[in-house]
Amino acid sequence: MVTPPRLFLLPLIASFLSLSSSGTQPPAPSSLIFPVVKDEASHQYYTTIALGTPPSPVRAVLDLSGSYSWFDCAAHYNPSSSSSHRHILCSSARCRAARGGGCFNDTCSVFVHNPLTDVVIEAGFGEDVAVVHHTDGIKYTSRGVIQLPFSCVPSEFMRGISGAGNGVIALSLAPTSLATKSSADLNLPHKLALCLPSSSSSSGHGDFYLGGGPYLRPPIKEDISKSLLVTQLLIDPVSQPPSHGSASPSDQYFIDVTAIKVNFAPVNFKASLLAIDKNGRGGTKISTLTPYTVLHSTIYKALVTEFSRQAAEKKIRRVEPIAPFGACFDTRSVRSGVAGPEVPVIVLVLRSDAQWRIEGANSMVRVSKEVMCLGFVEGGSRPRTAIVIGAHQMEDNLVEFDAASLMFRFSNSLLLRNTSCSHS
Repeated sequence: MVTPPRLFLLPLIASFLSLSSSGTQPPAPSSLIFPVVKDEASHQYYTTIALGTPPSPVRAVLDLSGSYSWFDCAAHYNPSSSSSHRHILCSSARCRAARGGGCFNDTCSVFVHNPLTDVVIEAGFGEDVAVVHHTDGIKYTSRGVIQLPFSCVPSEFMRGISGAGNGVIALSLAPTSLATKSSADLNLPHKLALCLPSSSSSSGHGDFYLGGGPYLRPPIKEDISKSLLVTQLLIDPVSQPPSHGSASPSDQYFIDVTAIKVNFAPVNFKASLLAIDKNGRGGTKISTLTPYTVLHSTIYKALVTEFSRQAAEKKIRRVEPIAPFGACFDTRSVRSGVAGPEVPVIVLVLRSDAQWRIEGANSMVRVSKEVMCLGFVEGGSRPRTAIVIGAHQMEDNLVEFDAASLMFRFSNSLLLRNTSCSHS
């Protein structure tokens, strides 16, 4: 484990939206909305938050699996310049609740993980105020503040993170994530929704929401939350390394994929690969830091075989693969449709028979003018997780993680409804 000199951040005081002086009961708080921008170079997605007093803009890459938020404070946000930053004391109940692992100069320390390099460091843990925006479903309606716990990390720890970002914002089930803290501080439903944009154009951005709907996507007039498909969220009983302790369950989002189809044809592989065993191996998780869905080699080979067979029936010509993809096709043999290339639809069959349909815009990746590839990657014969659903497969789909009821809801491709996740 790499442990450079400990950096001890501090940040956040308790600030709440002020109530009117009339003494009347305030209205129920509305959900929060954050802009999401795609960085084409890294295939990562980031938001911008205003942190500290006076506020400093911090661009943070979204990490669905992250337990702790962390920033390169030396280059951007400086805790010593903020009048509102605070240490979290190592002897405090808040440090224990944050699964703090040690103490330095009376400051709580945690083990921060960069999943792109698999490096862990010990860093100080603190908090500061962050400006948030309430929403009516797509527009900002009012401002407020929450307490954001995070760590400062050295610049070298940032390897693998988008050059457009200054750090990472944690969105997992952990008590220290932005999703959980917002729910607790503002008395919001414990829900997180993502609408990732497919375009990196500066003219548009996607959104993520904390606290639930409504989710409005013009020209659709109704709240999309009312038409979402639903299945159960699962809890991996064993935290993936690095863990907070051997007995700690995972903070990550798992869903129960029971089968895979290409159109109506089943993809044949051993179904037991899809189950999470007692050691936390197997299963299907969702990741914003994984660009393209990664599959156990047995599942991957079976999917490529069936997809290629059906593509050949549609006169789609296969060509030499281009890394990291293993199945590529001549773009001139592929027609365009409302939801991207007209290729066989990949279907993830979920518990309760909900079906996540992966249309051409989400299954294919254009790698050159002449070649497009199946946007799935082989993950080897002994991966910890059998399927890791990547961000490309989520673009222009609205997905909601309901931590309170352990439910996962999703829209399927919004392109089929004449809208998308991008807007100005």
